[in-house]
Amino acid sequence: MELGTNLTAKLEPFLLMSKSAKGAAAAKLIQDATSAPGVYVFAELLEMPNIQELATSEQHSQHHSLLQLFAYKTYQDYLQYKDSLPALNVAQITKLKHLTLVSCAMDSRILPYSQLLETLHMPNIRELEDLIIDAIYLDIIRGKLDQKEQQFDVEYTVGRDVEPGKIEKLLASLQSWASTTSDVLAALDKKLNELASDAVTAKTKKEAYDQVYETTLKAVLEKQKEIKASIRAAAYPGRTGLTAAGIAERDRERERDRQRELEKQKEQERAKAQAEGKEPGGSQDKDKDSMDVDEPAENSKGKNKK
Repeated sequence: MELGTNLTAKLEPFLLMSKSAKGAAAAKLIQDATSAPGVYVFAELLEMPNIQELATSEQHSQHHSLLQLFAYKTYQDYLQYKDSLPALNVAQITKLKHLTLVSCAMDSRILPYSQLLETLHMPNIRELEDLIIDAIYLDIIRGKLDQKEQQFDVEYTVGRDVEPGKIEKLLASLQSWASTTSDVLAALDKKLNELASDAVTAKTKKEAYDQVYETTLKAVLEKQKEIKASIRAAAYPGRTGLTAAGIAERDRERERDRQRELEKQKEQERAKAQAEGKEPGGSQDKDKDSMDVDEPAENSKGKNKK
C-alpha cells in the first residue's frame, strides 16, 4: 500500500459536517479535525464555504488561522504566532510536530538529530526518537533511525497541502526537474551509444591484432625451426638432425645389426666345417660296405673243402 493513501479518506467525515456547521460549530469542527488521529491534510476543509466565512468573523478568525497553520505551517510558526492562535492541546501539538517533521523530510533526506531537536523543541533524543517512531507507525513517513551518526535517514514521506501562491513555484520546480532529467537521459543515451560503438571498434581491432599476432608467431616459429635445422646440418654433416637420444638409439640398433651379422657368419662357418668333416667318414663307410660284400670268399673256401 502506498504511503498516506488513507489521509484524504479520514478527512471526509469533517468535510460532510462542514456543510452544515456555521460559526461556533465550524470553529469546534476545526478543533476536532486538527486533534483527530490520522488527519494530516486540511486544504479541502479550508475551501469549504462555511469554513471560509470564519476568516471574516471577529470571534472565530483565530480558528481559521489555526486551520491554515495545520495545513501549511510548522511548529516554529506556531511558537512565533502563539498569542494570536487558540491554545493547542497535547494531541494538536504532537500532530503539528509530525507535520513539521514531514516538512523537514521534504527539504532533506538526512535530518540530523541536532536540527530536529531545535526545530521541534524536543527536550532530549529519546523523546525525539519516540516522536519519529510514532510518525512511522502513522504511515506519514518512512526512514531509518541512525543512532551511530545521530541522524534520521528519510526514505519516503507524504506530501503536505500546497499553500496558495506557491503552486506556480512548485510547477516551475517540477518543470526544471523534468528538463534536467530529460537532459541527463539524453546525455546517458549518447554516452551509451558511444560506449557501444567503442566496444565494437575495440572488438574489431582486437580480432585483427590477434590474427596478425598468430600469423607472425607461426612465421617466427617456423623460421626458428629452419635456423636450428641449418645449424645442426652445418655442425654435423651427414647427420639427420636426430637428438642425442635418437642418435644413441640409432647406434644401439646398428650394434645389434652388427652382432646379428657376426652370429650369422659364425653359423655359416660352423655349418661349412661340419659339412667338410662328414665327407671323409662317409667314403670309409663306403669301402667298409664294399668289403662286407666281398666276404663270401670264406664261403667259397668252405665250398672248396667240400
